[in-house]
Amino acid sequence: MAHGTIFSAMLQEFDVAARILQLDPGLWEILTHPKRQIVVSCPVQMDDGHIEVFTGYRVQYNVALGPAKGGIRYHPQVSLDEVTTLAAWMTWKCAVVHIPFGGGKGGVACDPERMSQRELEALTRRYIGEIVDAIGPEKDIPAPDINTNAQTMAWIMDTYSMHVGHTTTAVVTGKPVELGGSAGRREATGRGVMVATCDAITHLKRDLRQTTIGVQGCGNVGSVAAQLLAERGARIVAVTNSRGGVYNDKGLDVPKLMEHVETHRTVDGFGGGERLTNAELLALKLDVLIPAAIEGQITMENAADVQAAVIVEGANGPVTPDADNLLCSRGVFIVPDILANSGGVTASYFEWVQDRYGYFWEEQEVVARLEATISRAFQAVLQTSETHKVDLRTAAYVLAIDRVATVTRMRGMYS
Repeated sequence: MAHGTIFSAMLQEFDVAARILQLDPGLWEILTHPKRQIVVSCPVQMDDGHIEVFTGYRVQYNVALGPAKGGIRYHPQVSLDEVTTLAAWMTWKCAVVHIPFGGGKGGVACDPERMSQRELEALTRRYIGEIVDAIGPEKDIPAPDINTNAQTMAWIMDTYSMHVGHTTTAVVTGKPVELGGSAGRREATGRGVMVATCDAITHLKRDLRQTTIGVQGCGNVGSVAAQLLAERGARIVAVTNSRGGVYNDKGLDVPKLMEHVETHRTVDGFGGGERLTNAELLALKLDVLIPAAIEGQITMENAADVQAAVIVEGANGPVTPDADNLLCSRGVFIVPDILANSGGVTASYFEWVQDRYGYFWEEQEVVARLEATISRAFQAVLQTSETHKVDLRTAAYVLAIDRVATVTRMRGMYS
């Protein structure tokens, strides 16, 4: 099958780890091919009466460990290559944190900023209607991603429930708490980034209170990570989003900054420091840089400018493979995405468990279990990196691929 550039980047990371594991060629073949790729047309009657047909995707990359798990994104640039790659990353992410899910991902190529709430609901319901046979609590459990949220998940849950004839809360995660969502789910990815950052700082024998941190991206992940790290005494000196940023070497007032973002939908214009661009943020002299926006932010074009000692990947694939090699050769300590941002899928697992139980945990229990899971995964990856004398990204892939390959071998081949 033809692969695009993002999938090729994932394969580069996979191949390095597979060679270290001396992976059986047959397993290599299985684990580098998606199990199922679904492409659907979703006709929607728009508010002005005309019909528009949107293309939707759902990829189940691997289900050896359990049902496929992964978000659904709405974005004009959504493509099969992107969704396939993200589904592969979800496979490794679930395996790294040792939860019983495989990897999946979905998306619809659309511009939600130009669509009304009614149009988005109609699109969501039609998209789910087209893939309804492929999803379910035991098959594939979607979740929110870029431009989708708890309301989108409520529509999905309702649409699926109407098709099967009974309310099925466990078909999606990231739902409103009133509909079977989990306490602590919204903050979970950012909380995972915070835990991974604190564990990295502890491992490097640094003091969190003396640590300067810059955060790229002020969405759900970046904002929560910044707030939680600030609460623990770290100095957040720079925050940017797509429309601008702010820098203060003495530390930003994070709660006030978040109020500003909530009101104005941008960091730009916040009065607590100097204006800052994304490019300037990436080049700042920082103890920790947290890229929590979108993929491909640190490339060979700007990697030489990066001065941070530690990078904790809040986004998926924010550092390209070539840039990663360059930064690692310079001694930058990188906590990879499949470990650092796995808090969201971990909390999704907890939500799925609670839905199937019909019994819900208090928020402090969710938080305690989440932080313990991420810390345990961090230590496992660290140990793997020391055993094989490799960087953390390679170690995370080694650990994940070994777990999926072991189960695949045990299950054998159905033919």
